[in-house]
Amino acid sequence: MSCAPGEPCEEGLKRRRALIVLGLMGVLFIALSAASFLDSRGQVVPAAVSYAGYDVVEGKRVFQAWNCMGCHTIVGNGAYFGPDLTKLYGKVGPAWIEAFLPSAGAWPTRGAVQLQLQNAAIAAEAGVDSIDAYLGKYPAAAERITRRGAHATQMPNLPLSREEIGHLIAFLKYTSSMNTEGWPPTPRVDGLAFAQAAPASASSLPAPVAAQPSEPASQAARGADLARDTGCTACHASSSQRLVGPGWGGLYGSEVALADGSKAPADDAYLTESIVAPDAKIVAGFAPHMMPAYDTLLDEGEIAAIVAYIRSLGGAHP
Repeated sequence: MSCAPGEPCEEGLKRRRALIVLGLMGVLFIALSAASFLDSRGQVVPAAVSYAGYDVVEGKRVFQAWNCMGCHTIVGNGAYFGPDLTKLYGKVGPAWIEAFLPSAGAWPTRGAVQLQLQNAAIAAEAGVDSIDAYLGKYPAAAERITRRGAHATQMPNLPLSREEIGHLIAFLKYTSSMNTEGWPPTPRVDGLAFAQAAPASASSLPAPVAAQPSEPASQAARGADLARDTGCTACHASSSQRLVGPGWGGLYGSEVALADGSKAPADDAYLTESIVAPDAKIVAGFAPHMMPAYDTLLDEGEIAAIVAYIRSLGGAHP
């Protein structure tokens, strides 16, 4: 491009300006490229987070493999059918999540969370070893237990393995540790008068309904309630289906094959021992140390009630 004779020519000036802008863009590109190799400005990275020996990256793969974002949002991505999971770990703590994931069809009870705290690794991650201290540290878990404990959820029971659960919790711990710059947003309810807009608190929760006089429940029915409330049904089905542990349907009175090659009758003594000292006799096909001991959570009468419940399941699913 050239200037016509006798007219002002700014071609050189325009060219210089273009070269200066191009040079500035080049410097900016090089600077940003160099900054990408620096530390993450204090932001947490997956390698810096672990949960009881489980891996964050593997947890993300579990999250993706089960298409959790089809229902949940995490770090701004996903759907809104289920709760946002970005900060879940920091709100409810590891023991609540451990109690929930194996049996997600029902909300965890106090007993189910208390049971998880018997695991030294989970208690160490939580930073407390008693249920009262745990609920004080994680008030969102206390609110969920009070409001929803033992009620049904909209989430299906997924056949997650022990390793998948551990990795998934590690991933949730990582996202809870991230600086998300305000995500998820806090709903603004200023000026809204209806009850659902009021923040949940201990005083706003419904008071426990006093028990009405009724006929004493059978021992088997009491055992069914105890099995649900203490988290037994997270690992044991009332049918013969194998979950994390053996199914209870048809178990009573059968011959149980043990890992050492011997057999044991599934009578009252065997079932009682399996509840208070589960590693005393390991069932063939199952690993030791998977089930915690219930001797400090249940008294003799409660253990007997659970045994009566297993006995009532007989040889077929009721």
